[in-house]
Amino acid sequence: MTDLIIPTDQGLYCPAGDFHIDPWRPVPRAVITHGHADHARSGCGRYWGAAPGLGLMRERIGYGAGIVPLAYGQRVAFGPTTVSLHPAGHVLGSAQVRVEHQGEIWVCSGDYKRDPDPTCEPFEVVPCDVFITEATFGLPVYRWQPTEEVAQEIFDWWQQCKTDGVTAILHCYALGKAQRILAELARLTDETVYLHGAMTRLVKLYRDAGIRMLPTDAVGNQPKFFDWKGKLLLAPPGAGGTPWMRRFKPFSAAFASGWMRVRGTRRREAYDRGFTLSDHADWPSLLRTIEETGARRVLATHGNTDALVAWCRERGIEARELKTEYEGEPTKADRDTAETIADSGIDSNSDPA
Repeated sequence: MTDLIIPTDQGLYCPAGDFHIDPWRPVPRAVITHGHADHARSGCGRYWGAAPGLGLMRERIGYGAGIVPLAYGQRVAFGPTTVSLHPAGHVLGSAQVRVEHQGEIWVCSGDYKRDPDPTCEPFEVVPCDVFITEATFGLPVYRWQPTEEVAQEIFDWWQQCKTDGVTAILHCYALGKAQRILAELARLTDETVYLHGAMTRLVKLYRDAGIRMLPTDAVGNQPKFFDWKGKLLLAPPGAGGTPWMRRFKPFSAAFASGWMRVRGTRRREAYDRGFTLSDHADWPSLLRTIEETGARRVLATHGNTDALVAWCRERGIEARELKTEYEGEPTKADRDTAETIADSGIDSNSDPA
């Protein structure tokens, strides 16, 4: 039997339904899992995506793009195939793509996580025959601690910065991670957090979707001689080491990412603190998810695929790597060298996600 979803030069393609999933080049019909730049690209003829992420998709792809919002679980026909979107728990509006054809079910996970997150719908296990799973953190070393513990660590560091009379600058990805941090900290305080210009529009989109977060203000809205000591700032990783940082001296710089789980990463990237917080599944969650889907075949994409493929094969599950151009959550060395977006409010679509 021919595979229901295959890799092509344009991206993952369903020949039976004549559509692509998260294509990396323009195609006539694109089903999008979420709004990160490596999954949602402009130039396609028409898009389908989960309704909760419509605002983010418009921001990323363009407000004039033809986007069809689908409710989670809503079924639509693409030729003889039936397609539905299901929560992935990655960021606001993130979705898995379920494709059914002639009694066979494939699920493309997109990026996902199993940990609780107040900013998006929780992951839904979708039983399937073939599961296309991400493997960004597909090694046994990657195991996340409870999110509430990480939020408390971030809060305690912020309070220590107040005591020390320094600015607390927390680097994190502008879409998903920043909003999750603001939502988690809202359980502990109601103090205002200040945002790099790359984050303001994306945070507003989350507020517009009804997500409760700490109050925020843009760094660029503050007067020239504003006292930053003891304040918490969120900034994208690309802002580190740039002239933008000078106004906040003295400061303590931290990074919130799953990569902080690896000993030595924080030192190599010159952060004072590292907080292990990821919007991707850790190793135990990847294994649990594969088992719960009941998939007899697994295709692992972007990340540490070798260990995950080996684990599947040891358990009698047919598995192999599936090459894609998705980046996952990159390290600082691997990230695109994106310009630091000024506080004047340049379109945040150019910011690394």
